[in-house]
Amino acid sequence: MIGLPAALFWAYAIGSAFALSAARQLQFLERRAADRTGLPALLAPRLVSRAANPYLCLTLLYAAVLLVPTGLFLIWQNPSWSTMHIADGHRGVWAGFPLLYAGGVVLATLLGFLLAQALCLVGAGYWAYLNCVGGSFLLFGTLVHGWDGQGYRRFLTTDGAALRAWPEDSVVNNVLRFLTSGTCLSLLFLGAAVIGTMLLVEIGWLAEGWLLPGGAQDRKVPRFLAVSIAGAGLYGLPLVGAVLTSTLVRFLGYPVGLTIFAAVAGVLLLPRRSPVRWLYGLVGLPKAHWRATSDLVPETRSVPA
Repeated sequence: MIGLPAALFWAYAIGSAFALSAARQLQFLERRAADRTGLPALLAPRLVSRAANPYLCLTLLYAAVLLVPTGLFLIWQNPSWSTMHIADGHRGVWAGFPLLYAGGVVLATLLGFLLAQALCLVGAGYWAYLNCVGGSFLLFGTLVHGWDGQGYRRFLTTDGAALRAWPEDSVVNNVLRFLTSGTCLSLLFLGAAVIGTMLLVEIGWLAEGWLLPGGAQDRKVPRFLAVSIAGAGLYGLPLVGAVLTSTLVRFLGYPVGLTIFAAVAGVLLLPRRSPVRWLYGLVGLPKAHWRATSDLVPETRSVPA
């Protein structure tokens, strides 16, 4: 349900965020696989079917049932908006685009989930978070700046004619015309299902992880505040970064603007005592290779295979 140029970035970010939200559960499943097989924890999951991972299955189901159909609907309803006005109508859309879109969205979601899961399982939870931030940053960067500096104009216009006429009227009037269009109404209706379900899954899995034995020991703030911090870190920070990058590039050019942004991002994200790392520590997501070991689980009896 988003423009084709940004759809794969969004799908990748969603897959990564889903895996990060279920990080403790994924580590717990890894431990259970090791307990059942008697093999080292890193080897045991390779001998267990990936289909047995309910979080991966639900993530792919979300992509296939919500992301893909809503995107295909918008391609049919308004191909110009869906392609960010690269195509003017149905005749400008190659017949293979819907096929590539459908497969690409599911594949991008899968890749995002698997990479974030791998990072969580080796104790690199913060890098799994940065993986989510990277996907969301590319998403918002495409929508805010795009490839030609008109990303926000392409997003807030319904067709190529409106995009070309943008400079002739005020930004407020252009935005109001988009907000009262059928495309915007479709986005609101579909977004309620797609984004609403996404947030429910992420919050639900995050809260579920806190309920595991020892799962809430790293959370340093109340649940509501932890969820708010997580949401700001996953979506607010990349959006601010995209707006900042676009502003720097517009006024200073690509080489200087991107260099300054990279320096600022490095200071905020990478040092061990950076403000973003500190906020990450408040939420209670894994900071190391945490496992719910059998001595922490109330029910210690072996489970039949």
